[in-house]
Amino acid sequence: MARAKAEPFGIPPQQVTISGFLGEMARRATLNDPTGPATRLFLTVLALMGVGLVVQASALATTRATEVFRSEVLWQTGFRVAGLGVLILAYRIGARGVRPYLAHLVVLCIACLMLVYTPVGAVKNGAHRWLDLGFVSFQPSELARIVLMLWIADRCVRLGPLVIDMRRGVMPMLSLVLAFFFLILFETDLGGALLLLICAFSVMWVGGARLLPIATFFASVGTAVIAAATYLVPYIRSRIEMFFGGVHNAQLADTEAAMSAGGPFGSGLTFGAARNEGVPYLESDCVFGLVGEEFGLFGMWLVLGLLCAFLWFSLRLVLSVRDRYEALVCFGLLVSVGLQAMLHVQVVAGLAPPKGMTLPFISDGGTSLIVSSLAVGLALGAARRPTPRESTCSPSNATASSP
Repeated sequence: MARAKAEPFGIPPQQVTISGFLGEMARRATLNDPTGPATRLFLTVLALMGVGLVVQASALATTRATEVFRSEVLWQTGFRVAGLGVLILAYRIGARGVRPYLAHLVVLCIACLMLVYTPVGAVKNGAHRWLDLGFVSFQPSELARIVLMLWIADRCVRLGPLVIDMRRGVMPMLSLVLAFFFLILFETDLGGALLLLICAFSVMWVGGARLLPIATFFASVGTAVIAAATYLVPYIRSRIEMFFGGVHNAQLADTEAAMSAGGPFGSGLTFGAARNEGVPYLESDCVFGLVGEEFGLFGMWLVLGLLCAFLWFSLRLVLSVRDRYEALVCFGLLVSVGLQAMLHVQVVAGLAPPKGMTLPFISDGGTSLIVSSLAVGLALGAARRPTPRESTCSPSNATASSP
């Protein structure tokens, strides 16, 4: 009988599993001091903002007159300065500062989601997603996603061991999640509603709720809603048919053609032809295609690298925060920003059904930039060392609190 070949150093080979790989990543990401990953995450966001400003200036260069171009670039710069200010302010306030007002914020978000059907609501492309207050317009669904993540994190901590109880723990949280979900779905915004649902269930699971009931509920409700919407809502049915090739989508086809025309290093800054040919929303919902056309494969890898760095430093920040409430807040807020970026790239690349979703910190749109900055700022606030006057919420104290 042939003798088995000896392994180097006498160590037998080990099969790598997905759970083992993720566990090893979590082990390597764990730190004792959150200031390091928080600083790197902040620098990554600054880099994304800088790339976004260059991309937006390039998009405006050949589509606006000289005077309009200058004012538009100033507006884009102003939005990023405002976003940076919101991020720093949210960092100073932190999740602890917002926590006493969560009930009021939940009621405010529900009211805003209902107000989109009133005269102050603005209808765009047949959807009631915007509130126009005259001096500012915004999508309340984006703000509602942030508030819901904060509320679920607070609820999970206050419930303590009861978070696994279906009647007293899971069902009350699911009730509010579904209320937000259907309010956003009826706007109509299936993609935004599903993004909120995924983020909410992820925070509930990480917060201690049992996975099987949540996964079963998510699969049943999500499948039923998508099936019903596919048959009852024409625009959703057309989006699904576009994804499977039954219907041609000129916008996505032109965006993919522009992306592939960029080659290794792109056509060059301001030399992209797709926006001059009338490809719609190339500066917002399809901005990753503009990056591919003007900066080529190098530019796309640069943006993807920054997004991967965002996810990696987010993971390290979450695992380094010792306060349970703030750790859950970090997880929910940063996952919502990361998932939105992933969905944008997948839609533009043709890997997901068409959905109008901006790329955080890069796409045109002041509301999206401000809300993303707010989410990151509240998450970074967990890295602040509390002063003696500040009272921290430890997991033991939170567990002892009444639901």
